[in-house]
Amino acid sequence: MNAGTGEPSPALARPTVIPPMLVQPGVEQLDSPVTIPEDTVFPIPRFAKAVRDDQKRQMPQCIAHRGYKARFPENTLLAFDEAIKAGAHAIETDLHLTKDDVVVLCHDQTLKRCFGKKERVLDCTWDQIKDLRTLATPHVPMPRLKDLLEHLTQPGMEKVWLLLDIKLDNKSDTIMRLIGSTIAEVKATGKPWAERLVLGLWAAKYLSLAEKYLPGFPVMHIGYKLSYARHFFDVPNVGFNMLCPMLLAPGGKSFMRDRREESRQLLAWTVNDADRMEWCIRRKMDGVITDDPSLFVAARERHDEYRKEPVVPVSLRSLLDIARIYIMVTAMFWLIRRRFRPDAHMPLIQKVPSSRNA
Repeated sequence: MNAGTGEPSPALARPTVIPPMLVQPGVEQLDSPVTIPEDTVFPIPRFAKAVRDDQKRQMPQCIAHRGYKARFPENTLLAFDEAIKAGAHAIETDLHLTKDDVVVLCHDQTLKRCFGKKERVLDCTWDQIKDLRTLATPHVPMPRLKDLLEHLTQPGMEKVWLLLDIKLDNKSDTIMRLIGSTIAEVKATGKPWAERLVLGLWAAKYLSLAEKYLPGFPVMHIGYKLSYARHFFDVPNVGFNMLCPMLLAPGGKSFMRDRREESRQLLAWTVNDADRMEWCIRRKMDGVITDDPSLFVAARERHDEYRKEPVVPVSLRSLLDIARIYIMVTAMFWLIRRRFRPDAHMPLIQKVPSSRNA
């Protein structure tokens, strides 16, 4: 949004797009049951909770979606640095594997949209990728997870934390193992990485892999179907990173009530409209994931907690977008209802006696 005119910037003017995750390779993992020890408890990422601003008001943290995506090439060190300069507390980024098992920061399965190459990331080696440059200016390279971690060890970066979106189209065991080994390669400065990283998991199957390869790291479920997300209430301290329009749609109010009662952290993605930002602030979210950190920083500063909220808290444009997304998500899950467990009463996370108690 233009700070002077209040008009959305071109990068943010498009309606919210639902990733076609349910038709991509690997998404069958959503349906995979998982067995975990009954005493499994993930740590609470206190560093990811809502914070107090200068006026002592509780405010959601500003989380930059793929960095400062609205103005800079996404998932690049440049976009991350500019997001932090704009006031972001944290960086959200996406993880994919190369052919030779390097964890890289890339949202899409292919290189086409960002780098102009039709190949899949998984079919390329790191040597084939490292010299590519983004189509968007300024033309910069794709970083590895290792590069970002090393970047965050620099002075002045100590308070920045990461939300890792671990994509489903990777081989689940392989990518979780390699995330663990990559983190182990980079010595943390200040706080340990377990106090600066949150593992973002789309599927319940990844819970056991997080325990296996990244013990002691906090996790959040990323998703857009609230009934599927409710499975994660079965595991202590798992937080939620939910598509914002679904929280505004039917079922959202009860989901937010239940997460408050269980003291679960809640983030909303991807929030680029001022009215939805204000809505998130009033619902006391822990974090707002946005393409434009400056816009959310301005929304936080503009917030008046004493002003009464309108009966309809968002614009007509937002309402139409919410309705469109709700219908789309509901239809997708109905069409694949035999393959997935979109309902919380259908068992997905199974607990067994812990071997530690044997």
